Amino acid sequence: MDAGLKQELEDKVLSGERLTYDDGVALYASDELAWLGELAHHVRTQKNGDRVLFNVNRHLNLTNVCTASCAYCSFQRKPGEKDAYTMRVEEAVRLAKAMEPAGITELHIVNGLHPTLPWKYYPRVLRELKAALPQVSLKAFTATEIHFFEEISGLPADEVLDELIDAGLESLTGGGAEIFDWEVRQHIVDHKTHWEDWSRIHRLAHSKGLRTPCTMLYGHVEEPRHRVDHVLRLRELQDETGGFVVFIPLRYQHDGSGDATRNKLMTQTTMASGAESLKTFAVSRLLFDNIDHVKNFWVMHGLSNAGLSMSFGADDLDGSVVEYKITHDADHYGTPDTMTREDLLQIIRDAGFTPAERDTRYNIVKQYDGPLSIAERRAEPQPMKAWT
Repeated sequence: MDAGLKQELEDKVLSGERLTYDDGVALYASDELAWLGELAHHVRTQKNGDRVLFNVNRHLNLTNVCTASCAYCSFQRKPGEKDAYTMRVEEAVRLAKAMEPAGITELHIVNGLHPTLPWKYYPRVLRELKAALPQVSLKAFTATEIHFFEEISGLPADEVLDELIDAGLESLTGGGAEIFDWEVRQHIVDHKTHWEDWSRIHRLAHSKGLRTPCTMLYGHVEEPRHRVDHVLRLRELQDETGGFVVFIPLRYQHDGSGDATRNKLMTQTTMASGAESLKTFAVSRLLFDNIDHVKNFWVMHGLSNAGLSMSFGADDLDGSVVEYKITHDADHYGTPDTMTREDLLQIIRDAGFTPAERDTRYNIVKQYDGPLSIAERRAEPQPMKAWT
């Protein structure tokens, strides 16, 4: 990068000036990873100090049966396939209750677009889960699912959301965003929900008092300019509604089984490297001046990257998770299903940050002690844990 442009970008960041599309493209073009990390770390520290947030949650995927065949997806199955499944409501409640002793505060529910499940199944699941675990927040359904519910119920999203909120919904999930630019999207997505409907549904959710995450799936066939466009669309929507609580970059996963018939992008990409992932966290943090938090969903990045990303703009880790079939059906790389509260505390402290447990709306529910000081570490050598 030209020294003059580098200084100009640095001055903009340090003065708090909003970055432009061209700035974002220039940042991605830089190969000075340490410099990008330093700038992003400055911004995350200005916003969040040395604190890294986490929650104790469980992910539930009620069904993997899906009408869509998105090019990146190893999770979806068609009706009648050998490993297709759909949970009965009672099974979903049983699995959720099994995590109650761990003190979960959130259930995160995302599913395939099932062609024959009735609309009423979905509010019923929420009601039963809320009755069984009244203290647990329900973060459920992507904008793509809400759009699909409009189709199968004949109701507008306004009424769909009202019924789900009445059943206990407290937040949508951020999925279905992938990459918004049609130049890329037409090659990766096989459902009807694109930027216009995705943004419409989140705008409506925000108007009803819901606070939601937003996401970006990167590291497949897109280019850095598509990532910048994606983030700036979300930034503009945030200017309008203020309803996004966190941005989550999601690293596209190959199917570790080698099956390219379901995950059709495998022959076109090598996935994002660790360095490219850290750059994506850093540039996202620098562009998003109006969203407080950037999350590392460690299931998609690995635990080593999760620790490093805290110095590249991330200040939030996904929680205990337990099971996330959407990724684990793809990766086969050994990322664990479950992280305990103590595991998460150790990762955050080992990275040099202070952990704080949060709820779904990003209220702090417990503050923990920070990392050991240098003097304490010298007095008592700390064992190294080999995170996968």
